[in-house]
Amino acid sequence: MNAPYESLQVERDHNVLRFITAGSVDDGKSTLIGRLLYDSKGVYADQLQAVAASRYRRGPADDLNLALLTDGLEAEREQGITIDVAYRYFTTPRRKFIVADAPGHEQYTRNMVTGASTAHAAVILIDATKVHDGQLLVQTRRHSTIARLLGVRHIILAVNKLDLLDWDPAVFSRITQSYAELAGRLGIAQFRAIPVSALLGDNVVHSSGNTPWYQGPTLLEHLESLEAGVSQEHGPLRFSVQWVMRHNGHQADDLRAYAGQVVSGALRVGESIVVQPSGVQATIQQLLNHDGPVPEARAGSPVTVVLSENVDVSRGDWFSHAVDAPLVGNAFEADLAWLDARPLSTQRRYLVKHGARISSARVRQVHTRRDLQKLEELPAGEAVLAMNDIGRVSIQVRDALAVDSYTRLPATGAFILIDEATHQTVAGGMIRGEAQ
Repeated sequence: MNAPYESLQVERDHNVLRFITAGSVDDGKSTLIGRLLYDSKGVYADQLQAVAASRYRRGPADDLNLALLTDGLEAEREQGITIDVAYRYFTTPRRKFIVADAPGHEQYTRNMVTGASTAHAAVILIDATKVHDGQLLVQTRRHSTIARLLGVRHIILAVNKLDLLDWDPAVFSRITQSYAELAGRLGIAQFRAIPVSALLGDNVVHSSGNTPWYQGPTLLEHLESLEAGVSQEHGPLRFSVQWVMRHNGHQADDLRAYAGQVVSGALRVGESIVVQPSGVQATIQQLLNHDGPVPEARAGSPVTVVLSENVDVSRGDWFSHAVDAPLVGNAFEADLAWLDARPLSTQRRYLVKHGARISSARVRQVHTRRDLQKLEELPAGEAVLAMNDIGRVSIQVRDALAVDSYTRLPATGAFILIDEATHQTVAGGMIRGEAQ
């Protein structure tokens, strides 16, 4: 869980699309990814041989169990469910893909948050045989809510197993309409619905003759057409200090150098910057990458910064410009996805990890909790957040942090809460603004 919030690597190749599949148990997520890999020729011969020789079966004995291409753990194969997030990579003539297969079981919601936190797109699977009278399952609501909170730009609704319902277009239409109502209430501006059969391959990579009433793209065609992300090159300057070192050895009069990542905007030699959260100003004397000195470094670039002044800079600090600076403070309002079996307690202290900085924190108040059935934010009252709940909270942090709202800049708007005793991640958070 730590990795997506810790990683500040910005994807520089905009032809790479990261997407996640999410849905309820047995909706066919692993099979869908296996079908994508298989039909797009993204599977090596030895992998196919291993799948063919496997003793674990989910379908007819003569059929390849494509789900095994992503279900890598022995426990997953024995139980027939996905437990951990499985990442797979494949390439088509048009682009490269990194796909995350998230578990469908409610107790593994934390894994879905992990996969969605770095995704450009989310493929929400719905088993058409489980939807009765247009009532979507709670996991569909939960995963859609998480995707919306995490700012996933592209939502694809894959209506699976329609082959078991004779490819009835009325069923597809009812499910699409139900999801449109859900999307409207969540604030999802648009989505693409595609009728598929992950098991048989209809409309996954190749168009299906079983759906003459559907004139849209296949799942792969749609994924190939999506924009991978919004470039942060023209955003406000945010440089994450990840390592402090001497510039020319260990002499006492040497200037220090600061290695890190330009998350947003650009750094240029000779310009003035502000060290956050201290507010100290300094001037960039030199920028160094693996090839040597460079005049500037843009979003997505790892770089070492040498300042003209010996100022106090620590790991976890940020460089910004004086204009369009981040919000600096000790108290913030945020949305929390609670992931721990032990409920949130406003009396306990937690560790907050924001970028490369760790500090002590306490949740001062739980304002609201999302009802995933009614899709309403309910006053929290005396209740606290339990496992898989999503709510709006106020957080008090011991050390001042430099942050942005998550909707403005996810890299500086995301954080995680960690249990002080066990060091387990208990929540993923998205900053909404300064606490009132």
